[in-house]
Amino acid sequence: MRNLLTIERSVAGTTSTDVPDLPLSAIAWGGSEDSLICTHGPSKAEAAVELKRVNKNGQSVPIASWDASPCPSPSLPCDRILALHYFPDTFSTCVIFAAGDIVVVQEDPTPGVNKIEIVGSVDEGITAAAWSPDEEILAITTGASTFLLMTRGFEPIADVILSPNDLSASKHVSVGWGKSETQFKGKRARAMKDPTVPEKVDGGVLSPHDDNGTRISWRGDGEYLALSSVEDSKRRVIRVYSRDGSLDSVSEPVDGLEGPLSWRPAGNLMAGIQRFPERLDVAFFERNGLRHGEFTLRIPTDKVSDEKILELLWSSDSSVLAVCFEGRAQLWSMGNYHWYLKQELVYPEGYHVAQRNLCVKWHSEKPLRLAFGLGESIISYEFSWSVFAGTSRSPDDYGVLASVDGTTLKLTPLRVANIPPPMALKEVELKSTPVDVAISPSGRLIAVLRDKALDLIRWDFARNKLVSGPILTSNIVEFDPGQYPRQISFADDETLGVVRDIGVGSVLKVISIPNDGQGISKCTHEFQNGATAVRLGGVPGRRTLFYQDSERNVYFYDTEDRSEKYITQLPAICPWLEIGFHQEMVFGLSGDGRLYVNSKPIASNCTSFAITPTHLVYTTTRHFVKFVHLHDSYQELDIPGDEPSGDERCRTIERGARLVQVMPTKFALTFQMPRGNLETIYPRVLVLAGVRRSIEAKDYLPAFLACRNHRVDLNIIHDHAPRQFIELVELFIDQVKTIEYIDFKTSSLLTVDHREEDVSKTMYRETLKSAEAPERPNQIGSINSPKSKVNTICDAFLNVLLPKRLSSNLQNIVTAYVCKTPPDHDAALLLIGDLRAKNPELAEEAVQHVCFLSDVNGLYDNALGLYDLELTLMVAQQSQKDPREYLPFLQKLQEMEATRRKFTIDDHLNRPAKACVRLHEIGDEVFGEMKNYVVKHELYSTALGLCKYSPDKLQVIMSLYANFLEEVSRYQDAGLAYESLGDYPRATQCYRHAGLWQEALFSATQVPYSAEDLEELSLSLADALCESKDYQSAAEIHMDHRNDLEEAAKILCRGCHFSEAMRLVGKHGKLELLTTVVDPGLAEGFAQTSELIAECKRQLKAQLNRIHELRTKKQENPLAYFDSVAEEDAPDNVSLAPTNASTSASLFTRYTSGGAQTAMTGATRRTFKNRRREERKRARGKKGSVYEEEYLVSSIGRMVEKLDSVRGETKKLLEGLIRRRMRERAIALQTLMEEVLASLEGCVQEVFEEAGEVINPEAGVEGGGRRAAPIIKKFDGVGIL
Repeated sequence: MRNLLTIERSVAGTTSTDVPDLPLSAIAWGGSEDSLICTHGPSKAEAAVELKRVNKNGQSVPIASWDASPCPSPSLPCDRILALHYFPDTFSTCVIFAAGDIVVVQEDPTPGVNKIEIVGSVDEGITAAAWSPDEEILAITTGASTFLLMTRGFEPIADVILSPNDLSASKHVSVGWGKSETQFKGKRARAMKDPTVPEKVDGGVLSPHDDNGTRISWRGDGEYLALSSVEDSKRRVIRVYSRDGSLDSVSEPVDGLEGPLSWRPAGNLMAGIQRFPERLDVAFFERNGLRHGEFTLRIPTDKVSDEKILELLWSSDSSVLAVCFEGRAQLWSMGNYHWYLKQELVYPEGYHVAQRNLCVKWHSEKPLRLAFGLGESIISYEFSWSVFAGTSRSPDDYGVLASVDGTTLKLTPLRVANIPPPMALKEVELKSTPVDVAISPSGRLIAVLRDKALDLIRWDFARNKLVSGPILTSNIVEFDPGQYPRQISFADDETLGVVRDIGVGSVLKVISIPNDGQGISKCTHEFQNGATAVRLGGVPGRRTLFYQDSERNVYFYDTEDRSEKYITQLPAICPWLEIGFHQEMVFGLSGDGRLYVNSKPIASNCTSFAITPTHLVYTTTRHFVKFVHLHDSYQELDIPGDEPSGDERCRTIERGARLVQVMPTKFALTFQMPRGNLETIYPRVLVLAGVRRSIEAKDYLPAFLACRNHRVDLNIIHDHAPRQFIELVELFIDQVKTIEYIDFKTSSLLTVDHREEDVSKTMYRETLKSAEAPERPNQIGSINSPKSKVNTICDAFLNVLLPKRLSSNLQNIVTAYVCKTPPDHDAALLLIGDLRAKNPELAEEAVQHVCFLSDVNGLYDNALGLYDLELTLMVAQQSQKDPREYLPFLQKLQEMEATRRKFTIDDHLNRPAKACVRLHEIGDEVFGEMKNYVVKHELYSTALGLCKYSPDKLQVIMSLYANFLEEVSRYQDAGLAYESLGDYPRATQCYRHAGLWQEALFSATQVPYSAEDLEELSLSLADALCESKDYQSAAEIHMDHRNDLEEAAKILCRGCHFSEAMRLVGKHGKLELLTTVVDPGLAEGFAQTSELIAECKRQLKAQLNRIHELRTKKQENPLAYFDSVAEEDAPDNVSLAPTNASTSASLFTRYTSGGAQTAMTGATRRTFKNRRREERKRARGKKGSVYEEEYLVSSIGRMVEKLDSVRGETKKLLEGLIRRRMRERAIALQTLMEEVLASLEGCVQEVFEEAGEVINPEAGVEGGGRRAAPIIKKFDGVGIL
């Protein structure tokens, strides 16, 4: 689908200065400034030679002139130049003459260096010469049938004699390449010939039009060269030599093979010319000399004998083959194994190459730059590959593509028919090869620019079908001789712009196209300062053209008021240029792959791009296609990264794919692969953009069909604008109409993993950041919403369908019930039950549908739970159940009394609460059965509620409940139950087991207990409270129920409640107890607390020293620390750097990397038993193990927690010591506590920050391996100390 577009055509006149009328004899590209080196002469009249440089602006700069040597060959009237080559690194030019001289001319010689030097001469004369592509080797053939290879310093490499014996160097075996004999024709075909035996064996008959000349052509890498010459005036032979001069192969005999030869720089083919009586073929050869295909040149049969091909030349990137005739040059390109004639360059009128030399050269660095030396002019062309495509603006985005193939224009609207090249939907025959093709904004007009005229093609579309055309109207505008039209574009469907080159610069001609098809010239606009137009195009949505001139400036030209407007200057010449829709945003792609928007670069690896009303779409050299949302300001464009998995705006494509067409209406992108075939994809970003536009326009049918066709979650129809959808559910149903489609939308709520997920914020998140999103206050399905999104949607459908559309949309109603969370099967079955009497057929269909959507076995239970046996039978008949399974059961139920039937059904369905209710409804006669049922299913709360108005039954059920609570050790609840029943002995025991001493003592007094029993009970309760460290409650029992003040004081002192103990002693006047009970309690508390704090201080010092020792060891020798490997024993070839590619844990990641386990095999993955073993090792923290440091750090943390737990008791102890005049002990204890806390505060940050490197191997870094350092609070002691 790519075509060659001429973006520049320049003409430079050049004539000889010293000697008049010397002909132009050779040209060569002269460096990086796109200048040319040319020679004039010698001629018959004068043997002089002039060497000049012709700059791009047409200025000629003489370099040197000299006299040529006499020509040794009597067949040549004068000497001629065989090769002209410029060396940009030394600013020198090498000129090789047929007479044998090799001349080197220095453009700017240094002192002591000759400007013109004959570096060598061949006495026998030179017949052909060519420099290698790397400019290091010169290959020449001489008149003595020898072949020479020389270095750049003209030192000989090889001297080879062209001998007839060379023809036996290759023994060719034909395998029938491309022959019909090698194709399968079916089992009934005639006996196939041996494909290795051709029908006719060529003998290498020489063509009568052969010029008997010699050609040399190098392969692109300079390793081989091909030499074509005539052997003994009988046969033309192609010899292939290596770089060192050894013969590699000889071509097979080919009848009619002529002299032109060119080796494709890519190296796979050599191109030559084979003449037949009725046609001319470009024949291809492999390096081994065998034929490898051909194609026929487009020449009428009656003119074949008059045509003569002078030269074949490949472009430097191997994409274009130039075939030079006497009056024109054709440019051919291959795609999808078909050869296209893309351009036909006609030489200036009156010029005929037959009488003069043809000078033609491709640029070695700019692949599509070509120069011709014709007479007194040098014409240079620059081409670019261009796709002749229609608009991407809806609804006219028919995907029209035009492909040039000689006089045939191939037309394909991809939206109508996706036909791959070289085929096409329609083909239009033209009078000559087009120069440019333009497609109107509506896609219904196609303008074809030829070298002498303008043609117009009309066709029409309707409903994605071609309804008329194409109809060709030729020559609607004819151009005068001397005018060179180059580009064409539509401003709108009635206005065309044509760029024509004049003597200096270019002009823009605006043409109006009326309905009769004949063009009318509207105006002509000359570009400023003699500039030339590089690219012409139309501005979308306006009657305006745009163009880029040779100074990189971009202008808009209004065809109505005939005024131009400057827009921007691009950083580089951009052969590919597009204008954004409704914005003055200029997108340009330079030849080196840089994509610009106005003056801002946005990509440096772009290969192709296209513009839609909402997106910039471009491909990259990393084989991605990217989508950029268009804003009003080009400065705010958000360029996506190379992350196709996480961003819908980036997608992977096939290597080398180029974008040729975008069709937003169809959500399609069409690419052309390097081979030439087309591939169409439907990117998610285009599909979602179309779905969102349709939803916002309240056009739900296109949105639904797009989601359905492209496998987009239908939840987006609701989630993109939830409030709008809920309000317009009826509109959605009216637009979609089809029952199956509505079901598809509703049932999609069942098919996603996260049914309540808002897909517009997760998988289909909007990537257009700066756009104003539509109103989306989505309270439906939010966390705080009492109703789920699924149920809200289903209810919205039911509210619309149930009142008016029950009969027509029953299937959708049933689907809405089933799709709820949880499924509302009961409502669906009740609806079917109501329909059973009114419309049995409709009810039967509904039953089938609900059984299709749900588990039939569960649905059978739902129907049975409605106590409707007929409905249950209908459901059972739709299942796979054996009638012998359910019919006897249903018959048995049918025979039962109604309430008993309901009880049986509820019990069968494992609904014991409802079954208990049914038993209660039956009456008192089944109360015994009810008691057993309550005990069996533990339905005590339900039974208590049912019997609340029957005191006798309530007592029975409560007694059963109390026994149950005591059995399951719920002693507090059991005690309450027994006490409510008046069973105080059992209540006392339950309260005693529950530790409720107050309730137990009260119940004991209600039994009543004897004094001895009550004494024993109170003592056991006090002992239990002491064990649970509830000292105040134990002391209260001893005081109130045992009158034992001394024991109460002792217990209070054990709990550090010295103030309360002293209060009781003073209250009862037993002051002697201060000496016998309180003071010993203070002494014992001081001793225990001091010992505890001193042990913490000793342990802290030892653990800190060990931690410092371990960390020093780890820093000095980590190998020994982690794996007990000495550094001198460690292998040198083992890398300790962590890597994701590692299949086993390294020394450092063995204990710290949790994520690496996923890469291990099942044989090495830790089992549960191994994990438990590791946990035990970690808990022990054995000395010398890798877990020791972590254990020590955890131990310090536990020490902090222990000290925090005794702060309150310590303060109470200090207060008691002071009150009992034990000040020295109080000072010592408080000082010891403050010292330990100070030591902890000084070391805790260091210990825990470095310990953050010790990672939990099970949790990994993310699992919280770094622990927060504990906060050491200041000890709030006694102030007077």
